[in-house]
Amino acid sequence: MTDPVPGTEERVPAGPGVKLSCAQGRWIVVATVLGSTMALLDSTVVNVALPAIGVDLGADLAVLQWTVNAYMVTLAGLILVGGALGDRFGRRRIFVLGVAWFAAASLLCGIAPNAGVLVAARALQGVGGALLAPGSLALIQGSIATEDRARAVGLWSGFGGVGAAVGPFLGGWLVDGPGWRWVFLLNVPVAAVCVPIALRHVPESRDPQAHGRFDVLGAALGAAALALLTYALIEARSGSPLVVASAAGGVLLSAVFVYVERHRADPMLPPGIFSSRQFTAVNIVTLFVYAAFGGFFFLVVLQLQVVSGFSALAAGAALLPATALMLLLSARSGALGEKIGPRIPLTVGPLLCAAGMLLMLRVGPQASYVKDVLPAMVVMGMGMVALVAPLTATVLSSVDPGRAGLASGINNAAARAAGLLAVAALPLLAGMGPDAYRSAAEFDAAFGRAMLWCAGLLVAGAVVAWSTVRKPVPGAVCHPECHVFCATTSPPLEPPRAAKP
Repeated sequence: MTDPVPGTEERVPAGPGVKLSCAQGRWIVVATVLGSTMALLDSTVVNVALPAIGVDLGADLAVLQWTVNAYMVTLAGLILVGGALGDRFGRRRIFVLGVAWFAAASLLCGIAPNAGVLVAARALQGVGGALLAPGSLALIQGSIATEDRARAVGLWSGFGGVGAAVGPFLGGWLVDGPGWRWVFLLNVPVAAVCVPIALRHVPESRDPQAHGRFDVLGAALGAAALALLTYALIEARSGSPLVVASAAGGVLLSAVFVYVERHRADPMLPPGIFSSRQFTAVNIVTLFVYAAFGGFFFLVVLQLQVVSGFSALAAGAALLPATALMLLLSARSGALGEKIGPRIPLTVGPLLCAAGMLLMLRVGPQASYVKDVLPAMVVMGMGMVALVAPLTATVLSSVDPGRAGLASGINNAAARAAGLLAVAALPLLAGMGPDAYRSAAEFDAAFGRAMLWCAGLLVAGAVVAWSTVRKPVPGAVCHPECHVFCATTSPPLEPPRAAKP
């Protein structure tokens, strides 16, 4: 999540706005924090629950992959549209709809009788997330008085950072205690508090300049292409005609998506934005880096539980050092990137993360947290500190200020797409069979190969950054919670704004 981006101020409704010192202003922050925390906690705790889900539902590795990716497919495909819907029909209205939708889908996840229902419910959760995520910060931008907005965003970011830190502990406690279903059911009471507060205290806001039609066709094509490619990668071992057809269909729909976006009057993804060489280069770096992150965070909690014998709580807590480092040092990293430019941080950061993943090769049976896990997570956390703030700032500074929100949304969607494709492809590349996570020896060997792939992706990202990134960053700096969220899921959730629909 980012500071309000220069050039987006004209989208805030005219008027003084709500002062943060009054009760209504504080309630607005509470509502947005509760909403964003739902999505944030879901992202940080679901991976911790994967082994328990597999055992309880008798699921193979492919189901665990779909438990993560079904959510990511619909979220990545629709998040730009979600931001545009809020601008057009009202940010509070779409935010409340997203929170309610997310909670209903979470309830369905929590009571799912089998793997098929769980995967379908996760896809529905992604739809709710696409409506909810863009509206959280947009409500602050559109409702809080200009002079109080930075403080409000700081409060929102700080509480989000606390949520990110608590998430692994909470997820592990729920899995080890009441059970994995409560990872999803917890969203229901949060939504039950959030929705009435939003309806009672948050004023409606919208973009009066929003007009025209939504690029529903573009969103549908993008999501369908991702779904088909993901299916082909997850089920590739079968070699069935359906897998071949899915792969061909995914490639074909990707080409059709590009064609449609190039020829529509109001595209969701305007091709012209890629005329900035810097913007294109940084998004390529994003693809490499967040593919590695997506694969790593999917597999590491499985490795710690299946191979090293950690409890769910201990496995979730093992990720805390990286989160803590980002909370403590992200602001300094942003200031350093502003001072020396993005090229060095975007090169050194991925290389440090690659070193951290190579250190994870030491994490095997009976691994020591202090001797084996902690050094790897500290090195990786330092790499994330060096990388994420300059990456975000460079994305925002690579385009005209008026398109900064669109640039952030595109980068967000690119990272999510990279992560979901990595979760689909990495087990295949590492030679993980359908039942690999049930065998400690088999999973350990495959995990080692997967870490080499992830480290290779990060090195490739560093090479691209060193070769292509030149333009200095003029000062777009994120709040700490943005970096925490980026570390585990995606780039910032600054309200993505599609081209005027």
